[in-house]
Amino acid sequence: MSPATIGLVAMGALIALVLLRVPIGVALGTVGFLGYAAVDGWRRALLALGNTPYEMTEKYALTVVPLFVLMGVVAARAGMSRELYRAANALFSGVRGALAMGTIGACAGFGAICGSSLATTATLTKVAVPEMKRHGYDLSLATGVVGSGGTLGILIPPSIILIIYGLFAERSVPELYAAALFPGIALTVLHILAIVTIGWLQPQRLPKIPGVGWRARLKAIGLLWKMALLFAIAVGGIYAGIMSPTEAAAVSAFAAIAIAFATCDFGWRDLVEALIETVWTTATLFFIAVTAFLFGYFMVLTQVPVLVAAWVKGLAVPPYVVIFILVGVYIVLGCFLDSLSMIVVTIPVFLPLVQAIGYDPVWFGILVVVVVEMGLITPPVGMNMFVIRAQLPDIPLATIFSGIGPFLAADMGLVVLLLLFPNLALWLPRALGFLT
Repeated sequence: MSPATIGLVAMGALIALVLLRVPIGVALGTVGFLGYAAVDGWRRALLALGNTPYEMTEKYALTVVPLFVLMGVVAARAGMSRELYRAANALFSGVRGALAMGTIGACAGFGAICGSSLATTATLTKVAVPEMKRHGYDLSLATGVVGSGGTLGILIPPSIILIIYGLFAERSVPELYAAALFPGIALTVLHILAIVTIGWLQPQRLPKIPGVGWRARLKAIGLLWKMALLFAIAVGGIYAGIMSPTEAAAVSAFAAIAIAFATCDFGWRDLVEALIETVWTTATLFFIAVTAFLFGYFMVLTQVPVLVAAWVKGLAVPPYVVIFILVGVYIVLGCFLDSLSMIVVTIPVFLPLVQAIGYDPVWFGILVVVVVEMGLITPPVGMNMFVIRAQLPDIPLATIFSGIGPFLAADMGLVVLLLLFPNLALWLPRALGFLT
């Protein structure tokens, strides 16, 4: 068989293994190694298998991953999410759907520190859904708000997924974080507008609760100083050029630990547990990334990405049509794969195609993360929705999934905005000098 044919067969085998529930890291490593051997012989395949882990993990830039993970874990264990939720609710109080809007705001704020969609969803589920249920909110809407709000965590900086994308696309973390800031804010606003629309069309689903006075609002908002300080260090330091991403991650992780010890019921046992959780999370991410790199090397060897790009260019369709096709592919993949799996499986194939039709890889990274977010709340997988189900087993899964429609529309609205106005993602990195 030709290398291209081997590549196509390997992609089919990878999809089959994933559908059989083989762990994504194992599937990528197995297919990548055997495919490499089929194309270039066992000796070179063994060399690639031995060299790839070192070549990837020796990159100094990757030290930001465990440090940002540690910051998010400590912030979650220190109860900062509850303070953020109270502040967001106080800010929106007196408006129909205030609890839902407050939940979206809390998800956006906590996601900016945590960087993980699943962690944001798990944390806010315990805090927000019982409160909305107590005030008479429609349960499907309450769970839909938390599940969709959790997806903001992988777009708003600091985002672990953007770091992984940058690794494959060979783009710097600061430019990706700068590119994600305005789309992240826009998506948060679109989610709130979706809630406003529901309140207008179906007010019975969103009870209006009494507002609180300005003194109570200011007191609640004052609790945000911890999150604001961590965000200023983690992201502001990078944007201002004061710190490198690794330095910002280290300082913000230390600051989170110091704040937790100083202001919360957080002891040495909690710190040890946070460190263990960080090690497990980082090891999982790195294992998947290493095997994905091996699979990517194999894909380059087969020339499949080049052939796909040439075939698409030969279709003579406008570039935006190609982008919508890719969006459709990601939505379908989101029904079966988690966000990290979608990134590591598709970027080696799709990124050369996108660059060949003239789109910026930084812009495409933001688009991909937005579409991957949609996969986290779409059935049958919808990882965020299963996180909610695991913590609230008394709510039927059908009810949980039935509330996501308006928020999927908000996500698609941002996709359209990014296509119509690419500078939504590219203006800030250019203004900061990351892009020319």
